[in-house]
Amino acid sequence: MRLSTVILPIHRWTEGRKIWRQAEDLGFHAAYTYDHLSWRSFRDHTWFGALPTLTAAAAVTERLRLGTMVTSPNFRHPVPLAKDLAAIDDISGGRLIAGVGAGGNGFDATALGGQPWTPKERADRLAEFVPLLDRLLSEPAVTSRGAYYTAEDVRMIPGGRQRPRVPIYLAATGPRGMRLTARHGQGWITYGDTRDPKGVPAEVCPKVIAEQLARLSDICASEGRNPEELERVLLQGSTLERPLDSMDAFVDYAGRYRELGITELVIHWPVPDSVFAADQTLFERIAHEGLRQLG
Repeated sequence: MRLSTVILPIHRWTEGRKIWRQAEDLGFHAAYTYDHLSWRSFRDHTWFGALPTLTAAAAVTERLRLGTMVTSPNFRHPVPLAKDLAAIDDISGGRLIAGVGAGGNGFDATALGGQPWTPKERADRLAEFVPLLDRLLSEPAVTSRGAYYTAEDVRMIPGGRQRPRVPIYLAATGPRGMRLTARHGQGWITYGDTRDPKGVPAEVCPKVIAEQLARLSDICASEGRNPEELERVLLQGSTLERPLDSMDAFVDYAGRYRELGITELVIHWPVPDSVFAADQTLFERIAHEGLRQLG
């Protein structure tokens, strides 16, 4: 099991560069950032763009993998997104992870002046977005005309550093999204019950994840894909579980999900006076020692 973190894009770079470097020094496998135009309680506070933030982070780190958690069709088009991802992968020396999801009904859904999409409309767009992004990151020239996205003789030269392409991790808990994961993904992301993440009692959360993993395995089998080839990523912070309250709480949490088959845990870098408030010293101890205590 690997341990990673999410660093929100809320810091001016004079401070942000220190945090991303510290994440590498603490030994995290990866550091992700949210790709939103703004986000919930942070809407009236500092919030920078994800892709420039990852570019800057690539320049001040050497080993840390970097990623979006997650980018979506809400305000992204696969063509310029692929260009930006290839550039970041090149700048980072091949350390980028493209986390992709369908998006939601938050500020991203209306910022460009449109009406929020229904869940089916989001799934329809994702079903076209992901295969086109896959091609753009894999092929030197792409032409594609779909219902929502067009690429007309788009050249992707030289592409990213990683081969065959930047890995795509899909945030997907429904059957259509899981099928996309089986067909195109190198990783799968969950944060629990997407219908009511804050309403699921902590003791029920492992059952929810176990059921999702079972569905993913079944869908992979139907697609001829070995689910063990996928990184299985759990983003902490959207359930009632509190693994950052103590070292014992974290070890219990990590052990429970390792046993279920989760291969990467992602915890939020502490943000004082927010839903992500946590003791910074304990957080750093968990980064250093938490997984080692699993044995």
